[in-house]
Amino acid sequence: MAVQKLPLAKALNESLRKALETDPKVVVMGLDVGKLGGVFRITDGLQKDFGEDRVVDTPLAESGIVGTAIGLALRGYRPVVEIQFDGFVFPAYDQIVTQLAKMRARSLGTVKMPVVIRIPYGGGIGAVEHHSESPESLFAHVAGLKVVTPANSSDAYWMLQQAIQSDDPVIFFEPKRRYWDKGEVDVDAIPGELHKARVAREGTDLTLAAYGPMVKTCLEAAAAAAEEGKSVEVVDLRSISPIDFDTLQASVEKTRRLVVVHEAPVFFGSGAEIAARITERCFYHLEAPVLRVGGYHAPYPPARLEEEYLPGLDRVLDAVDRSLAY
Repeated sequence: MAVQKLPLAKALNESLRKALETDPKVVVMGLDVGKLGGVFRITDGLQKDFGEDRVVDTPLAESGIVGTAIGLALRGYRPVVEIQFDGFVFPAYDQIVTQLAKMRARSLGTVKMPVVIRIPYGGGIGAVEHHSESPESLFAHVAGLKVVTPANSSDAYWMLQQAIQSDDPVIFFEPKRRYWDKGEVDVDAIPGELHKARVAREGTDLTLAAYGPMVKTCLEAAAAAAEEGKSVEVVDLRSISPIDFDTLQASVEKTRRLVVVHEAPVFFGSGAEIAARITERCFYHLEAPVLRVGGYHAPYPPARLEEEYLPGLDRVLDAVDRSLAY
């Protein structure tokens, strides 16, 4: 059957399997991705089926993992790297920013750099610091990197395929709190371009823009608002760099209000760039200032406090009410 109902984690597993089957130059590598199948079992069964040369267990050394991937890419391979948790990526940040992001431009486009770095990110699973970060803005700020994140199983499957096929480096953020949410996946039909936003719910009174783990929260908020007679549109951005401002602009020009939602801290977050760009593009259409809902500008708290830290339904609905009150 072309259409299957899969958890987001299983959709990623099937996507990696398809890439390994289709292209012999695809190599999966990272800590515990082989025999264990990854801490979230995203690579489960792949080493058994494709061998230790295609699915490579690496030492605990993120800088070395990414550095090796860069070397493989220079030799014509398409490495897919797993960083086990979001907060573990920073030992590799030097390699990513000073080498991976710049080699294509440095060579005037003659050197391809088809490296995908998969990073489980965000909170909501009761984990401690370094296991619940949302560092997407740190990568979106770096020219030369593409930064994307799926919100459902279909996008998980297809966006990973598209990222692996890209000749530019892609940081692929996976919303770990949504790994076991099920959704339909049509393995024969690509849902859209990698960096194209999607209107996840139509509405007329206000636009909620989100990506990754917060799309589901925004859809729940829109459903709750509908019970009070408010028509809220939800836009799943899907890509953080580049951002599809055209789709978002069209939505805001219709609804005349925008609230941006993400788990990362609001201070210097991606919502700030979105708010600035939409204000520039839609100034005469806006009936309220662009509002942002996100995490606080503080280190990630202990697990017992994360529900107070993370934006939830109440905080999103509060922003909707404040925007509509203008």
